[in-house]
Amino acid sequence: MKSLPAGYRGLVIGASGGIGESLVEALRHDTRAGEVVGLSRSVDGLELEKEWTLHAHATRLTGKSFNMIVCATGALTIDTRGPEKTIRQIDRDAMLKQFSTNAVGPALILKHFVPLLDRKDRSLFVILSARVGSIGDNRLGGWISYRSSKAALNQIVKTTSIELARTHPKCVIVAVHPGTVATALSAPFRNGHQPFEPWQVSRLILRTVDNLSAEQSGSFIAYDGSEIVW
Repeated sequence: MKSLPAGYRGLVIGASGGIGESLVEALRHDTRAGEVVGLSRSVDGLELEKEWTLHAHATRLTGKSFNMIVCATGALTIDTRGPEKTIRQIDRDAMLKQFSTNAVGPALILKHFVPLLDRKDRSLFVILSARVGSIGDNRLGGWISYRSSKAALNQIVKTTSIELARTHPKCVIVAVHPGTVATALSAPFRNGHQPFEPWQVSRLILRTVDNLSAEQSGSFIAYDGSEIVW
């Protein structure tokens, strides 16, 4: 990460997932990195639906200044319920859980972990989103709850970028589509697409965000740096 100061601190939230784990590994192999922290539900008890766990972990890290924070949380299938194929399949509770996991959860992560961002030097806050959250790029329909929750997440990122421009002028926050990755999340829905391995996409994401300019804060991009319409 050449754009970050030498010895920078990194934090990956959702570090036990396929992409999150690979991001932690990639950052720890960066010779310019200092401390790299990974947080997850399975290892650290960090749970998006229990805000007090987010507060507790953020409090534990108070005093440390991070130049790289990644939110690698998210879910497509929740409680065995996958994405709907038609509006007739909408279920209130399932839809609320999608929003709780994919939109409210990351919003709470921003609430508690933005204060840990470095205010003096360049910093990056990367939030994994999904191309299907794009309204303008939606040509297939379906997946209403998941699509809508990711669209909401993108709005959260955009709105947060406006606030951070005032409080952390050297911070770049972006929503990133990681592509189709060989993880448990995507396995049932690849439809013959050849997926990236997690280690491949983690390096592509890091290379892309390393080259982002301040003007690109608040944008929605793919792993290769291409812009995605809202």
